Amino acid sequence: MAMATPPLNREHISPGDRVCAAVSGGADSVALLLLLHKANALPRNGLGVGLSAVHVHHGLRGAEADADLAFVEALCLRLQVPLHVHHSSVPERMAASRQAGEPEGMEEAARNLRYAIFAGLIEQGHADSVLTAHTLDDQAETVLMKLLRGAWTEGLSGIHPVVQVQGTGNREQGASGGRIVRPLLGVRRAELEDYLSGQGQAWRTDASNADEAFTRNRIRHNLLPLLREFNPGLDQALANLAELAREDEARWQAELGRILPQVLLPGKPVRGGGRAVSTAAGESGSVALEIERLRGFDSALRRRVVRAAARQLGARLSFDETARLLALAGLGVDPTAAGRMVARLELGGGLRAERSARELRLSSGKPAKGT
Repeated sequence: MAMATPPLNREHISPGDRVCAAVSGGADSVALLLLLHKANALPRNGLGVGLSAVHVHHGLRGAEADADLAFVEALCLRLQVPLHVHHSSVPERMAASRQAGEPEGMEEAARNLRYAIFAGLIEQGHADSVLTAHTLDDQAETVLMKLLRGAWTEGLSGIHPVVQVQGTGNREQGASGGRIVRPLLGVRRAELEDYLSGQGQAWRTDASNADEAFTRNRIRHNLLPLLREFNPGLDQALANLAELAREDEARWQAELGRILPQVLLPGKPVRGGGRAVSTAAGESGSVALEIERLRGFDSALRRRVVRAAARQLGARLSFDETARLLALAGLGVDPTAAGRMVARLELGGGLRAERSARELRLSSGKPAKGT
């Protein structure tokens, strides 16, 4: 009995695109490459794309990683798919991040290296889109991991089906951006493995995926199986939650784009009244919020506005930090908080807050970021 072909989401793939599949050698990415190759070869309703692949050697796992590379090279040669090979060093990146005062764990460093390479392929004109093989299982694991860490709505949005990659405008073809696309985000990992088995196609198994020193692996192998006993459809439920969170976040971002300029006070107050307005909000390493404007908002919007203001300084506020800032401005949920207020707060990441009669000012030693 022939195994059904897993569905490939073609929404963000257009004829004429230069599409590059990220292939590690694992089951998910091998299935992605085979599905793309098959769909591109269809005589009718084929993808009509320029297909290539990319493999990143992370400088980890020694001979095992070398064997992964050899496997991917042989697969791409058999399929006649051009392959971009990039060697990088996760340990070197981790050391550099520690030296910069923003340490990255192994998983984070490896992911950041991969996506920097993907962005480089797009920037150099080798691809319009890089496709990764994230599955419904990956989405469920990500949402649950974010939930356990106390994420806000943007975190619960999980893995996005498509992410824009901004370039510097120096691409050979003149364009200045591309996309990371996840066309298998609605497919279960088991479906892909069954498909490969039905095709007689082998894949590589990364031994580190069984290492429970990594949080994701503990969630995958221990927590999710337990939770599925309460709800067998948990993975889809978590994926649905991610979709709802993405839609809510998009709606909030549009609203904040309209409201934030009305609340931010330009420049700095000067003696005798008035404000120095030689710099725009955020450009001087500080932003100020008008307290009376904040007072007129409901609690959900207040939180969003304060967090968006901090983001202009490159800071991500936790739930508790947001609550402390609102209490500093006399807008906390505790009606007696105003009597206990202090004039200043020191928050994580070098963020500082000061309150005056009119404004709540946030400042940071880090370079300011745009909205």
